[in-house]
Amino acid sequence: MVYYLYMPSIVGKRQAGKTYYYLVESARVQGKPRIVSQQYLGSAEEVVAKLTDAAAGEPVRSEHKAFGDLAAVWSMLERLDVVGTVDGVVSRRADALASVGTYIALATANRIVAPCSKLAFADWWASTAGARWLRLPRGATDHRRFWNAMDRLSVADLRAIETKLGRRIVTEFGLDLTGLVLDMTNFATFIDSGNEKAPIAQRGRAKQKRVDLRLVGLGLVVTRDGGVPVLSHTYPGDRPDVTQFSAMIDELVARYRQLTTSVESLTIVYDAGQNSADNHELVEDTGIGFIGSLPPSDHPALLAIPKSRYRPVDADGDAGRYRGLTHVDTTVTALGVTRRAVLTHSTTLHAKQVRGLDQTLATVTGKLTALQGRLARGRTRKSRAAVQTEIATICRHRWVSDIITTTLTGDKPAELRLTWRTDRRARTRLENRIFGKRILFTGHDDWPVTDIVAGYRSQSDVEAGFRQLKDTHVVSFSPMHHWTDQKIRVHVFYCVLALTIAHLMRREAEHADIHMSVRELLNELSGIQETVLLYHDGNKGRPRAKRMLTDMTWTQQKLADLFNIHHYAPTR
Repeated sequence: MVYYLYMPSIVGKRQAGKTYYYLVESARVQGKPRIVSQQYLGSAEEVVAKLTDAAAGEPVRSEHKAFGDLAAVWSMLERLDVVGTVDGVVSRRADALASVGTYIALATANRIVAPCSKLAFADWWASTAGARWLRLPRGATDHRRFWNAMDRLSVADLRAIETKLGRRIVTEFGLDLTGLVLDMTNFATFIDSGNEKAPIAQRGRAKQKRVDLRLVGLGLVVTRDGGVPVLSHTYPGDRPDVTQFSAMIDELVARYRQLTTSVESLTIVYDAGQNSADNHELVEDTGIGFIGSLPPSDHPALLAIPKSRYRPVDADGDAGRYRGLTHVDTTVTALGVTRRAVLTHSTTLHAKQVRGLDQTLATVTGKLTALQGRLARGRTRKSRAAVQTEIATICRHRWVSDIITTTLTGDKPAELRLTWRTDRRARTRLENRIFGKRILFTGHDDWPVTDIVAGYRSQSDVEAGFRQLKDTHVVSFSPMHHWTDQKIRVHVFYCVLALTIAHLMRREAEHADIHMSVRELLNELSGIQETVLLYHDGNKGRPRAKRMLTDMTWTQQKLADLFNIHHYAPTR
């Protein structure tokens, strides 16, 4: 049968007082016109809506929301039940728009993804896709709401929450707690000098070199398994680290006994900055294992051991994990006890110390030359004592006085003359005696040397955590805009929680054969964004939105699966 088609046309059919439209195609069938196909288009209003979309063709505008990094972090917060754990310890205010746990989770997520002040939080939250899966009442992200929630948390509450979260983390992620690392640092604050509501912020030895600012001290205990914090301790910034060691050990032992039956399986690693006879007596009394270090210059007898007695740490020699590292396994009497000592020599450390000494000597000799020339020209009014002080300041650097000898002659300013000489033999003796050497101090008599060295080197995990907290872009302690002891302690709590989650994420990625730093991991996830396409539906109300995720690379797809961010993805 042959059809002779006519052009398609739109026809209206009236039903129940309304007209509905169809797209029809007609043809001559056996010489007579017949409708051979028809497609329903809808009422007049529906046709207009469809024509409006078709005329628009493209969205009138688009928005881009941060998604991947926030969704991955929120997935971890829910996996650890942070909101439920906090809310199980402290109740919310009657007039609060969200629970205390919700505010702590929001603050933690912000610390990891895009650290900002509470005043700027609402603007940041609006730039993310978080509002889709966390429905908050209007005004809930106002900075005053955060402060009200923080006021609900006492020191006892924070300790209880940290303990419960610690148990959850160990159970959920199967952390190995047999090896823990302890270290301390401090953070600069911008608290006004006249503020008397924050005695925890004090001026002291600033490790960030901000001697003009008040400091808050922070001690951390992290696992050797991924560098995950399991204990934190906040203290006034003017107190030496060594004075806080006992408090941290007491808390650590109490916490550890809640997780396991015996502390004898625990080994704590710490650096020489924590050394004191009292601190070591406490470690011995608790019965825990330890790996520490001793200042080499305090033990000249060990430094005098000849090179012929050193043996490679790694059985594979230069091809192994500890290439260029040799050792002597011996004993040492220190801190009131005699214990095993592993004296090591690293060719890498030796070379670094040589380069550092070269740079120092170049600086020192340059300044001495300038001073020598000034004195030779009679261009000084300083007394002999003042010039001697200047020379001592120039030569104050470590080891310089062992190598450079200075001589100042004359009594009056115009008569003063300076000479100096460099003793190369003294330098050679210094290098041979000290450079590249470390003394590891331990109670593990039965451990292989490789395990002792590996344990000591795990200090880099806690140091990496401190460096991360001082990174101003991700997982950052700063900015810290709080002015009372209580709020500072809460701030420290969620900063440490942020570091914990970030390192757990890195650990999970490592187990999935994705080897990245925390910053690299978060940067990769932040590349997964949510695009919102906005269409005008005629003149009716708000524009319609269509949401979708941006294309993902292979690595991003793998991370998306690992952290289950698809659960938070928009549905079409």
